[in-house]
Amino acid sequence: MLAISTLVAVMLYSAAGTLQWQVMRGRRQQPRHFNQLLGLLGLCSHTLALYIVLHQPNGINLSFFSVSSLISWLVASIVLLSSLRQNVDNLFIGVFPMAAIAALATLVTGVGEGKVYTGGVIAHILLSILAYSIFTVATLQAILLSRQIVALKQHHTRGLVSSLPPLQTMECLLFEMVWTGLVLLTASMVTGFIFFDDLFAQHLVHKTAFSICAWCLYATLLFGRISFGWRSNTAVRWTIASFITLALGFFGSKLVIELLM
Repeated sequence: MLAISTLVAVMLYSAAGTLQWQVMRGRRQQPRHFNQLLGLLGLCSHTLALYIVLHQPNGINLSFFSVSSLISWLVASIVLLSSLRQNVDNLFIGVFPMAAIAALATLVTGVGEGKVYTGGVIAHILLSILAYSIFTVATLQAILLSRQIVALKQHHTRGLVSSLPPLQTMECLLFEMVWTGLVLLTASMVTGFIFFDDLFAQHLVHKTAFSICAWCLYATLLFGRISFGWRSNTAVRWTIASFITLALGFFGSKLVIELLM
């Protein structure tokens, strides 16, 4: 069942991403709801695969690849929901292949062992994953915004630019995501300090330090937006730099502990 649901999700995600790429390049014209439907069906199949992977007889499996798959599922969910409100369908090009790769990697590497967690620790983990997912979408949004800025400067009004919302709307969406992500990251850090005995223990110090640095970078970005009107390329650079810092803390320590040590 795990193999079937994963492979179905991979095929649907790949089809939706490929079709959206063709739409963006002007090679195909089709109702936008078709790609949304493909993505939704892929998400449903991915949900079943995730349930099987995460729920183990001896607890919850939060290994490197299972968490990667969970984050990609959340990112795909967020983008699909956002596409109902705004025309951000071009994010499908990056999000769906990422979800397909993460789901397939979990299947290929095998299901890890489960572990029992307390309620407080689970709350911390869920808040962390939600924050990381929101920031992932914000980073993809920043990349699209960067491409849009370059295209407008070069007076290219077809292709990518014509399929995106206005520049001001794209910027507003980016900062909405950053605000949401920062609130979730703050809650995650607070619950971490409450429910973990020592967040600066040897196996957690790198994650804690990078998370604090990322929080400061995102907070600086928002402060710059409010106080100095930061936007466009400045917002893009700060968003990407902040996300790289967060990713080093979120996945870097987990990668070293589980796969390299």
